Amino acid sequence: MALTGTEVDSKLKQWLDWDKNEESRNELLQLVENKHVEELRLRLLSCMEFGTAGLRARMGAGFSMMNDLTIIQASQGLCKYVLSTGSQKPIVIGYDGRHHSNRFALLTAGIFVNQGIPVYLFSKMCPTPYVPYTVLHLGCICGVMITASHNPKDDNGYKVYWTNGAQITSPVDKEISKCISENLEPWKTSWDTSVLKTSPQCMDPYDKIFEAYNKDVVQLCYFREQNAASSVKFTYTAMHGVGYLYAVKSLQMFGFPPPIPVKEQVEPNPEFPTVKYPNPEEGKGALILAMKTADEHDSPVILANDPDADRLALAEKSPSGEWKIFTGNEMGALLGWWSWYTFHQKNPNVPASDVYMLASTVSSKILHTIAQKEGFNFEETLTGFKWMGNKADQLKHQQKTVIFAFEEAIGFMCGTAVLDKDGISAAAVCAEMTTYVYAQGKTLAQKLEDIYTQYGFHLCSNSYFICYQQEIIQQMFNELRNYNETNKYPETCGPYKIKYVRDLTEGYDNSQPDNKPVLPVSRSSQMITFTFENGCTATIRTSGTEPKIKYYTEHRPDPKRGMDQAEAQNELDNIVECIKTNFFRPDKFGLIVRTDS
Repeated sequence: MALTGTEVDSKLKQWLDWDKNEESRNELLQLVENKHVEELRLRLLSCMEFGTAGLRARMGAGFSMMNDLTIIQASQGLCKYVLSTGSQKPIVIGYDGRHHSNRFALLTAGIFVNQGIPVYLFSKMCPTPYVPYTVLHLGCICGVMITASHNPKDDNGYKVYWTNGAQITSPVDKEISKCISENLEPWKTSWDTSVLKTSPQCMDPYDKIFEAYNKDVVQLCYFREQNAASSVKFTYTAMHGVGYLYAVKSLQMFGFPPPIPVKEQVEPNPEFPTVKYPNPEEGKGALILAMKTADEHDSPVILANDPDADRLALAEKSPSGEWKIFTGNEMGALLGWWSWYTFHQKNPNVPASDVYMLASTVSSKILHTIAQKEGFNFEETLTGFKWMGNKADQLKHQQKTVIFAFEEAIGFMCGTAVLDKDGISAAAVCAEMTTYVYAQGKTLAQKLEDIYTQYGFHLCSNSYFICYQQEIIQQMFNELRNYNETNKYPETCGPYKIKYVRDLTEGYDNSQPDNKPVLPVSRSSQMITFTFENGCTATIRTSGTEPKIKYYTEHRPDPKRGMDQAEAQNELDNIVECIKTNFFRPDKFGLIVRTDS
């Protein structure tokens, strides 16, 4: 069975010694038989990095992919770290409807139970938010969710939450990664899941959590009687994921009847047969069936969860018959306004100075603007809900009240029962907000315009390019830091002058007196933000889970300039084109332009 490289041969032998799954063993042996040495090199000579979202990769045989053996390795490392803390608390494990998710959950649970650690293992597939909720509700040391969220069907993932109910951050992630690398060889009991059938240490939390979560979600409801009398018909799609049962229940708790289901997409299906990408964030292409169903039932509003139901998309039919799909930033504006309005109505005696909203640095600053006018606090974090969840936890321990957090990638956290984005509770909150706005004789689009009229334009344009080569991505960012070989960051982009540059990869921010950024620096990802003299900001960053270079732009023109919305939008569009041409240079770097799904 010898191949061309001793290193590949050695790793292949190791894999065949450790792997007991015949399917993945045969997959590698077939590559050997066909002499696909380069493919074997890619699969065997590199490993997935345990980091921001735990693990996420394509499923298949090899150390660089998601499979039984790499799940065992990750779980052994996590188990060793949990044991090192001396905690006697249980862990919770959930899984979504993807291929192998249930199998990966069973393997994970078996490893912990065999090491004497109690496990709450969901007996049914569940939404991702149920796992961090369970961590807090049942007092677990940590939680594992087997999901790849909205990624393509061939992917899967291993998402870890810590004892505070938020996603892991440093140094916990680094310590777990170290434990994984020290426990790569499967333990004698690691392939044995039979213990789960008989051990009293394997418990099913499903019924208890389903009831408790839905009792807690009612805390976000303010107008139940109005909801029960609502004439608004909502259409709902689960995007072939797990969300339908859970979204229906949360809406019921708010007083709503079941929404109109997109029948083709309601049941979990790991093939995602009706969408190119199972991601409602991708736009109209992902919501074609939802719009068709809504049109057939005279339903003006669509609620859409992604496959693991931690994200929520919102669409509304305009009087002209066209569908408007709200961006994450527009939804953040609407839900931010609603969160403050309802909380302040119900809690008039709580000082605004004790109330907080959060958003990531690549998201619209509309919450910051509202906070300045209304008197509550706004906190900006790094990209990702791991930062917002942990910041919310810190604020809770300071006896502060966090009422809302969001990220532009249609992620919303309403309240703090779940310290992560939660598309199930957000769906119910959105339905109540819509019912209230419609009862005032307005559409959601009109309400959004009211918010901008009251607080100022916050116009955004976000998208991405695809690039599969890390060295190309690195070269692009290196050239931004040495623009036109000047050894400086760019001072202009086309005709637009740049006022400040913040580089959270290198730790530079010339808006600060010492040139050091306030937000944490991370060399593991690329992120540069440019602030233009005309009030526009643009952030360019790499994705932690996808081969994308993303850009996020927002224009908040100074009212003294006297620009109307159309003029501000036109200026933003021009800046975006200049950024693409001068900073991304897709022709030079061979970047793939985003296409609508």
